[in-house]
Amino acid sequence: MSLLEQRAGKKMEIKQVRDKPQLHSREDTKFEEIWEYVRETLLVSGNLSMVYDQDTRPKLKETIFQLITEKYPQMSRLDRAGITESVLDDIIGYGPIQPLIDDPEITDIMVNRYDRIFFRKQGKPYRSEIQFRDEKHLRNVIEKIVSTVGRRVDESSATVDARMPDGSRINAVVPPIALDGAALTIRRFMYNIDADELLQQGVVTREQLQLLEKFIRARLNIIVSGGTGTGKTTFLNVLSQFIPQGERVITIEDVAELRLKIPDLVRLETRGVNIEGKGDVSAQALVANVLRMNPDRIIVGECRRGEAFDMLQAMNTGHEGSLTTLHANTPSDALSRLENMVLMSGYSLPVSAIRDQIASAIHIIIHLNCLRDGKRVVTHISEVTRRSDSVITQDLYRRKNGELAKVQDPCEEILARME
Repeated sequence: MSLLEQRAGKKMEIKQVRDKPQLHSREDTKFEEIWEYVRETLLVSGNLSMVYDQDTRPKLKETIFQLITEKYPQMSRLDRAGITESVLDDIIGYGPIQPLIDDPEITDIMVNRYDRIFFRKQGKPYRSEIQFRDEKHLRNVIEKIVSTVGRRVDESSATVDARMPDGSRINAVVPPIALDGAALTIRRFMYNIDADELLQQGVVTREQLQLLEKFIRARLNIIVSGGTGTGKTTFLNVLSQFIPQGERVITIEDVAELRLKIPDLVRLETRGVNIEGKGDVSAQALVANVLRMNPDRIIVGECRRGEAFDMLQAMNTGHEGSLTTLHANTPSDALSRLENMVLMSGYSLPVSAIRDQIASAIHIIIHLNCLRDGKRVVTHISEVTRRSDSVITQDLYRRKNGELAKVQDPCEEILARME
């Protein structure tokens, strides 16, 4: 099958990682020629002003197909249709990876270089046969993504975090940092997942979900922990559905990923430095500012650095029921990481004082993991307690032999708040 036929079919064949990739034939020069002709013609006619609206795709598709037909009448209809789709993807989409973006079952897209593209579908890794034409083509797509959110990436600023219009998170790295050429990672989130969907997927059982709903309504402070790609943000979105109507919620994120269905909601996002090296707004600064905005609950998308101390302060000063996520391998590791992040905040506090803050602020840790078959599950629901000179976790539920089994009831303090 030729490259043009692959583009016409629009449904690219995917191979598992262990398969040897099948490289494209060198029809890219022909495509580049056609693409330049179409672009210049649209610019001259003024039709390029309409290409940024997905609603205009059918009309634009018809226009491009007609242009190609007039310029290259000898080309087969199948090839013309294939090039039309590719030109459309380049103009109003994100080039050859647009079919992957359009697939709702794909959660991660990883472009290691222009001709090596991988993705995850239902938790399993695959290698795609689609490719960018060259390094320049990939860089153009990266520039298109980051420019829509006011970010930039070049040799002087070789890494960037941003989000796409649909909320997907992207990270791009370009030379000289990326040795083999520009790399792009897109992480997508399943915003339409609700509690029933979690039950169907076996992430958690109804009994535990009902318990977690009681925790939320009792205004317990909760951490959702786990490794990369374990579904922390998705789970946090589901937990937010249990927040009672009428409460004022403010979210703070490095890259806006949460999609909360709450009427009284304010969403804040950190900012990096601009081209002039100014304008940096950290999560720590936002947490401090949020305290002046009269929130009932504060949700920090992910604790990474010194904002952990300000978040603990907020939890201990009347903003109970707050939520956050952080990366950790186990619930106990989550407490250790939290302690280390407070030490990174710049405040000179003794370790005993930090542990007192953690013990009084954090009530529950929900830990998620990704199993070997790609399934994401809750492995621990633990309460946090102070013991002697340390802070420890006590499992309420623990996954054992493939099931999340009950270990013990919550402590009397938590039970009293749930009444």
